[in-house]
Amino acid sequence: MDFKFDGKSTKVQQLAEFIQDAIAANELKVGEKIPSINHLSRQFSVSRDTVFKSLSDLRLRGVIDAIHGKNYYVASHTKSILLLLDEYSPFKEVLHTILVSKLPKSYKIDLWFHQYNEHLFNNIIHESIGKYNKYLVMNYDNEKFSDALSKIDKKKLLLLDFGKFDKKGYSYVCQDFDNGLYDALSSIRDELRKFKKLFFVLNKKHKHPQSSKTAFSNFCLDNKFEFGILDEILEKSVIQEGFFYLVIKQEDVVKIVKQGQSEGLKPGKNYGLLAYNENPFFEVIENGISSIGIDWHEMGKIAAQFVLDNQTIQTYLPTVIKKRDSF
Repeated sequence: MDFKFDGKSTKVQQLAEFIQDAIAANELKVGEKIPSINHLSRQFSVSRDTVFKSLSDLRLRGVIDAIHGKNYYVASHTKSILLLLDEYSPFKEVLHTILVSKLPKSYKIDLWFHQYNEHLFNNIIHESIGKYNKYLVMNYDNEKFSDALSKIDKKKLLLLDFGKFDKKGYSYVCQDFDNGLYDALSSIRDELRKFKKLFFVLNKKHKHPQSSKTAFSNFCLDNKFEFGILDEILEKSVIQEGFFYLVIKQEDVVKIVKQGQSEGLKPGKNYGLLAYNENPFFEVIENGISSIGIDWHEMGKIAAQFVLDNQTIQTYLPTVIKKRDSF
């Protein structure tokens, strides 16, 4: 076994990950004896204590066990999962945390972000083919199914979040950025009547599906609301009393709140504010900022179910509004 340490994590963590990877790759088979602590200590030029802690960690995960507390052997075959997300955000962290909590310790999750870069996305997929038991993937585009994904066994692939493309034969747990938005806004139609005009703030370069603008416009037209589409909130933008703002970027949420404060306006009292995707700070700023989106806890639970049950899952999560005092 050839291995070199780097500075990305502790030697204990790296050695444990290396041994678990070897088990996942079947280089160390179930029932096979693991080299002794002294042997591993000499081989990797680390202390016996480092090796002991690494093996103890693997034992806690259920990957290895010990006979009389000395001789270690492979207790179970490690399952490796690729979790490929678009970019980091608090709600993606929720997804990851729930997934980890629902899977046995013997499951190893490799978390990657493709940053909506098609070239990077394709490279990660190509490099991962055949290396994982399951693939949990957010596509880089809501409208276009990546050809690279067709190289993965359909039974091993779960599509997450995006999915306005032909998903026949694939498992998926997605959100509907069009009808889901329309239906969610319909659930607060009466509360929106008190506002003079509704604005949707979505930058044309943002990766959030632009088709949401059409769904928002259709909702307003069908219900006779005055409305507008804003590309972004500028530093000198004026937050107007009696207006309602549906906002995608959390930076724009901050701008609206700050500019409202500078003009003596409060969300919920002088204007309405609804932010896409829940964030912990929404509970504490002002008197609370209302949010709209899917339940990322539920997505994590469904993803774990797919990994464990080997059953086809095809579902759209409902878009719901968490009401606070901002409208």
